[in-house]
Amino acid sequence: MSFKIHFMGTPEFAVPVLKSINNSNHEVLTVYTQSPKKKARGQKIIESPIHQCANKLNIPVRFPKDINSDEEYNFIKNSKVDIVIVVAYGKILPSKILNLPNIKFINIHASLLPKWRGAAPIQRAIMNKDKETGISIMEIVKELDAGPVMKFVKTEIKKDTTYGNLSDKLSNLSASTILDCLSIIEKKKENFVPQNHTKATYAKKIDKSETKINWNDKAENIVAKINSLHPKPGCWFKLNNYRVKVLEAKEIEAQGKPGEIINNQFSIACSENAIQILYLKKEGKNSMSASNFIIGNKLKVGTNLNEL
Repeated sequence: MSFKIHFMGTPEFAVPVLKSINNSNHEVLTVYTQSPKKKARGQKIIESPIHQCANKLNIPVRFPKDINSDEEYNFIKNSKVDIVIVVAYGKILPSKILNLPNIKFINIHASLLPKWRGAAPIQRAIMNKDKETGISIMEIVKELDAGPVMKFVKTEIKKDTTYGNLSDKLSNLSASTILDCLSIIEKKKENFVPQNHTKATYAKKIDKSETKINWNDKAENIVAKINSLHPKPGCWFKLNNYRVKVLEAKEIEAQGKPGEIINNQFSIACSENAIQILYLKKEGKNSMSASNFIIGNKLKVGTNLNEL
């Protein structure tokens, strides 16, 4: 038995999942994604990663501005689809679509629900210094990420785990796990377990104001934030009116005034301990090691970044 599937997704995270389903015995009828956007410079139209992937796979693509329209309702209703699979689509499906009979609506969420419902679960898990995270395969309900869960897959978060490598890992886990779940559904052995809503936490979207490093914070919190926002959008500090993005850093046991460069290895004091910057990137320049950066910018021990 094979299922007819509509796939809904937008970012790179969803691409391995779409490829996995497309390479299985199931048929992807249509891909839904966010509308193409104009790039700021040159006004070039940029399609989402999922849109580009669907084009290569010769799968029809829809990118409605309003998923709640009668047109989309009727399209899904009349398409003889068995399952709709959603992976970071970026739009909330309305109740009238979710209530269509004989269609299962499945979502893959990058956290161990009910923890970190919402837009930025991977980043928030790292930022919060969680020891583990994972993916949840769940039924979609009206409330955000609140549906019963069919399957969890866990993975460890280490001190040097970044958003980039954890996102890739969870994406690949999702790609293999969804096939397992479809096989279980084929055999009619699926079991969706309700979440404990009293334990729900929310992963709000990353705000631009969060990306600036606050040297008055603890070193462990700063390192966690750097890792959680690497490679995009990145954490930065100001140096002579330039933004400098920190690409890699580690916590060390050392003391000093917050923001002060305390040694020649570009270690910067925080409210508790210090961080040693390993790699960074000055605005408009290539990435480089901290040692080369110090030499090139003539930074001296005792300089306080809070005062520049």
